[in-house]
This record gives sequence, C-alpha cells and structure tokens, in this order.
Amino acid sequence: MSGHAKLSVATPVVTMFPRSAGDWEKNATIEDLAQIAEAADGLGYHHLTCSEHVALPAEETGRRGTRYWDPLATFGYLAARTRRIRLATNVLVLGYHHPLEIAKRYGTLDRVSGGRLTLGVGVGSLKEEFDLLGAPFDDRGRRADDALQALRAALSAPEPEYHGEFYSLAAWSSTPARSKTASPSGLADKRCARCAGPPHWPTVGHPST
Repeated sequence: MSGHAKLSVATPVVTMFPRSAGDWEKNATIEDLAQIAEAADGLGYHHLTCSEHVALPAEETGRRGTRYWDPLATFGYLAARTRRIRLATNVLVLGYHHPLEIAKRYGTLDRVSGGRLTLGVGVGSLKEEFDLLGAPFDDRGRRADDALQALRAALSAPEPEYHGEFYSLAAWSSTPARSKTASPSGLADKRCARCAGPPHWPTVGHPST
C-alpha cells in the first residue's frame, strides 16, 4: 500500500460546521451514522474522523459549529459496526486530559476495535474552553510536549515510568494500555507540540480545533 492514496471520511452527523453540514444531519440518528460507517468500511476508505470539544462559548458556534459528539462514545459504537476502517480522533486536545486517562480510555478503545485506533492529538486553541475545564492555557505547548511523551510511555507498558516537567508516572498500573500497534500521532501544523507517531499512521487535524 506504500505510495497509494488513502481516502478518509470527514464523518457526518458527529459535527455540525457552519455552511458545510447538510440539513439531513440535524436529525440524523446513530443508526444513520452507523450505516454510513459500514458503507465506508465496505468501500475501502482508510479512516473515519471525530473531533473533540467539551463545550463552546455561544459566540463561537457561528465559526466552530454547534455539535461535537464525544469521540470515545462514538467510536466505541462504530467499532462494533465496522471491521476494517480505522478510527481517527481529529483531534483530542492533550491539555484537557491526564496522559494516563487518555492511555486507559483510548487504549481500551484500540483493543475493542482490534487495533484500529489512530490517536490524533493536538495542543488546542480555545482559551475559554481551557478556562472552563480549569486547564492551563498560556504554556499549553510545553505542557502538550510533556504530555505527549508521558502518553507514549503510558501506551508502551502496563506500569509506565516517566518523569517530565509537568507529568511524572511511576508505580502506577494502567491496563489495558494499547494493542501492539498503537501509538499517538502528532499534529503536523503550527499548533503541534511535537510531531510524532510511526510514519504509516496518518496525522490528522482540523484548523478550527
């Protein structure tokens, strides 16, 4: 497959972006979404996407959209309805989570899906959302660098050991950590803390994250 184009599906229904979402998506159900995922799976598409926002300021919805389904819940269901297509977070904001939390939840999802998770992670840009969650914003780039390294450690061993600037992991057991092939994939743009991940894993992102 080296050198071949890999086509993805910007998954409908799970997000509602201004001027791009179809009217039918407003009242679409999880069954509608599952049928789309099954069709994409059967047609050979490489991956589905799902973005993360916990909440948006009302004044931001005209630019960033009004709907963001939770990636973990969404992909947990779609994993059971598909067999081959990969499931890509687009993106998960590192500053909203502890690395062990990501490792446990998404490591479990990777196992549930049979190793089909592509964990796209990013730094984040919406200060109001950081403030809402009590997460530091001004040094989020440095924190994301550290979180990414801690996450790599957490996904690599059932009892990870890592000592960084903001995160320290030692004498903690966290399983399931991952499948044999999983690893976080970094964002390749100006908001990237550090571009990472095996070369055969696509990097994913959206400019409004």
